[in-house]
Formats: sequence, structure tokens, C-alpha cells
Amino acid sequence: MNAHWYGPYGYATYQPNTPSDGHEQALERIHEAIADARHDELFYEYLLSVAPTEQEKQVIAGIRDDERKHNSFFQQIYKRLTGQRQRQSDTAELFQKPASYLDGIEQALLGELKAFEKYRVLYKDIPVQYRDTIFEMMTDEMKHASYYNWLYVKNK
Repeated sequence: MNAHWYGPYGYATYQPNTPSDGHEQALERIHEAIADARHDELFYEYLLSVAPTEQEKQVIAGIRDDERKHNSFFQQIYKRLTGQRQRQSDTAELFQKPASYLDGIEQALLGELKAFEKYRVLYKDIPVQYRDTIFEMMTDEMKHASYYNWLYVKNK
């Protein structure tokens, strides 16, 4: 069933499960995000294990929980767009422990900023009904970057 509406660029049609080129790119980006989820979870678990204070552990645990929520959102969007469930790959062997807690925090900070950039591009290609979800994830990534910046300065 096709949905029709008059949008900001004129009359438009959205056909589920028949992605346009932009939707194909969105699916590729979602696929990448899902594939990266296991590595990210291992990375955050490592940071939690070496965080020096309870306050820092709570901040990192909150970020980890947000990232799990993002992965769940991506899984749901992927399934709705394709009718298939995206399998998670085992990237545990790709995880390399950072040289130190501070190096890990720096990696995490840069990773959050890169994720924001990826989500910003994804936002343009994703069907409009998912844009609020992507926007929420973008704002989470900026919040996470701010927290990691705070952790970096605190431990420098």
C-alpha cells in the first residue's frame, strides 16, 4: 500500500519495502550501526570496569544504556523497512582495549561525534516517519560527547 501526501517539495509517494536510492543508503547506514553495536557494548563495558569513581561509572552506564536503546531503534526501523530482522555480527574479536582509561574516553568522545555525523546524514535519507527517532539519537550523541568531554577534562 502506498502512502501519498503533499510535502514541502510537492506531491510525494512512499512505498514501504521498495526503498529509493536514499532509502537504500539509509538501510546501509542502519546495517552498519547494528553491526557496530556489539563492539560498542564491549567498549563501554571496558570503560565501566576501569572508571575510577562511582559517579563516572553512572555516567558511562547511562551512555551505554542509551546506545542499547539506539540499537533497538535501529533493529526496529530495519525490520519495518525490509520485513527482515538484521542479524548482529560477532565483532568481539575486533575489540582492542585502549592503552588507558583516558585514551578510552578520548576514543569514546570522538566516536560519539562521528556517530552524530553519521546520524545527520541518515536523517536526510530516512523515511519521514523515522526522523524523530533519528533526531532523538542525534541529540543523545551530542549529550554523550559532552559527558565524555567532561570525563576527559576531569581525568586529564
